[in-house]
Amino acid sequence: MSFLKSFPPPGSAEGLRQQQPETEAVLNGKGLGTGTLYIAESRLSWLDGSGLGFSLEYPTISLHAVSRDLNAYPREHLYVMVNAKFGEESKESVAEEEEEDSDDDVEPIAEFRFVPSDKSALEAMFTAMCECQALHPDPEDEDSDDYDGEEYDVEAHEQGQGDIPTFYTYEEGLSHLTAEGQATLERLEGMLSQSVSSQYNMAGVRTEDSVRDYEDGMEVDTTPTVAGQFEDADVDH
Repeated sequence: MSFLKSFPPPGSAEGLRQQQPETEAVLNGKGLGTGTLYIAESRLSWLDGSGLGFSLEYPTISLHAVSRDLNAYPREHLYVMVNAKFGEESKESVAEEEEEDSDDDVEPIAEFRFVPSDKSALEAMFTAMCECQALHPDPEDEDSDDYDGEEYDVEAHEQGQGDIPTFYTYEEGLSHLTAEGQATLERLEGMLSQSVSSQYNMAGVRTEDSVRDYEDGMEVDTTPTVAGQFEDADVDH
């Protein structure tokens, strides 16, 4: 495929954590051949015997997992989902995007499967991926921790400057409600009580099963867990 390039494999200088030879690479169901997978702190790379391969940047990797579901794929492997297009698909996607509405924000997706000849190495491959991925946090997650509201200047307050924010306890808050507001609050509380009661009462009869499924105001899911495709999974973004 055209996106395969020749480049030197990552080494210790790039924080190589795992080198797995005899690993088949599969992109969206198409085999790319057998080569060596390099899991480094800087990037995830794969090279075939001729020195051609590709690299994946960790910020583009949205999920990686160990797949042992032989119904999904005939061999156990390391599954990696990437928010990008590769090879011939990337050219096709450009033509498709021109025809689509410019307001469509659907991100491109590519699925890689790395199938080692020694499946016992999957756990080490997954662990190395987790460690390297953790070194590249999502910038959007960091921005979400920022507080955009107004700050309360303690020093200015001590000097008698600035406005003092007003806080109410529950009882004090009720005392500030108008008669209409108190009536509305009582009506909402009654509706909430009826809603909670209806969740675990059936035809006016409270069954023993509903009591077990609804304890201390929290619904308990008793549905049996169904084994999924991925034994280990790490959602990265």
